[in-house]
Amino acid sequence: MQPENFRKYAHELVDWMADYLQNIEQQKVVPSTQPQEVYNQLPKQAPAQGENFETIFADFQRLIVPNMTHWQHPLFCAYFPANSSPPALLAEMLTATLAAQCMVWQTSPAAAELEEMMMQWLANLCGLPAAWHGVIQDTASTATLCAILTAREKATNYATNEVGFEKQPPMAVYCSTETHSSIDKAVKIAGMGKKYLRKIAVNQDFAIIPEQLEEAIRKDKAAGILPLCVVANIGTTSSTAVDNVTQVAEICQRWGVWLHVDAAYAGTAALLPEKRHLFAGIDQADSYVFNPHKWLLTNFDCTAYYVKDKTSLIRTFEILPEYLKTQNDSQVNNYRDWGIQLGRRFRALKLWFVLRSYGVEGLQTYIRNHLEWTQGLLAKINARNDMEILAPVPFNLICFRYKPAHLQDEATLDSLNAAWLQRINQTGKAFLTHTKLNGKYVIRIVIGQSNVTQQHVEILWQLMLECL
Repeated sequence: MQPENFRKYAHELVDWMADYLQNIEQQKVVPSTQPQEVYNQLPKQAPAQGENFETIFADFQRLIVPNMTHWQHPLFCAYFPANSSPPALLAEMLTATLAAQCMVWQTSPAAAELEEMMMQWLANLCGLPAAWHGVIQDTASTATLCAILTAREKATNYATNEVGFEKQPPMAVYCSTETHSSIDKAVKIAGMGKKYLRKIAVNQDFAIIPEQLEEAIRKDKAAGILPLCVVANIGTTSSTAVDNVTQVAEICQRWGVWLHVDAAYAGTAALLPEKRHLFAGIDQADSYVFNPHKWLLTNFDCTAYYVKDKTSLIRTFEILPEYLKTQNDSQVNNYRDWGIQLGRRFRALKLWFVLRSYGVEGLQTYIRNHLEWTQGLLAKINARNDMEILAPVPFNLICFRYKPAHLQDEATLDSLNAAWLQRINQTGKAFLTHTKLNGKYVIRIVIGQSNVTQQHVEILWQLMLECL
């Protein structure tokens, strides 16, 4: 494609992007696409000759857009949001244009130094310890794996990287039964095996029970098993439950266990001073993670990962072949040594654009609005005698179910709520998802999409009642 054609098509695409965002409510949140429907409309082989851009873009509009789930629709209230914003989009366009490989300082000095400063900005905004060191990872799953691998190496004096598990005792990782499934995957990848992942029971608020955590550590220690790492939660995936990190940290310090705090979604709430009490104890953690790409208007992917001891992190991952050595290595951060990936995208640019475009006050207002609208919807649900709240609401997620007074059978209630959820989603006007808490089928509503307003919350409530 010649520069003049690139300019022409780029302008057309930007116009399309702006129209898409402006008119996104005309799209169904979730398409009615059937399995293999898109696949069966695609050619079975790549074209022998190049095709013109008009044809390619027309197929994008015909095949792709109508068959996408539209995460940026204001009534996308499922899972957790994947926030976006115009400043982040513009930064992504520049990132793609620069097409830089940001693996070490020398390959892109500005990228490395901007990343270092953005991690300091975020730490300051969220009240994180000033002595922590931050790096941008792709996802919280990767960051948590990095934490467990670092804990493994530090506990074995970095021998596992050298000789594997030779002469090492079994190693155990601990988390609550509500912790994200990425922990299960991480212990498999890190070589501990799921057999040594200890799922600790939770209390009535779905937070880990510290006494049972300590008892599990004590039993493992007595059995010759090395207690390696505890993963505490500030905002679990199912219900945004908050573990008592202060108590968990005291246990970890007593037994010499690495403490990783997973605040993947809820970490953004730390921008609000009135929510900082929910983060008490994190200064005692060895590592901490949250995702600006969930609730901070920054396009996927952008995960903020912090460690107390960067030396242990770097010793776990550094590999220095001759072709990557530079004369500046001792003076700079080479982030390829701060995680699993060698190749790295310039993720800090979009975070920089977002933080500067909205400012601290703008971001705080954005988060407070979501919390306020959530409380308003919560009040409507609580006002009905045929609905039941099944978990505390510390942030902007509501877990509830329809429960008519005459129905007590749990299986019937599960079926009833599953059918209600399906009716809501089949309208295409909103998208909600479910979980299970204490074995009960629970509907989740997250009020956190980038463009959601109080009016959208009212529309959602009316839709829910119409589908009941």
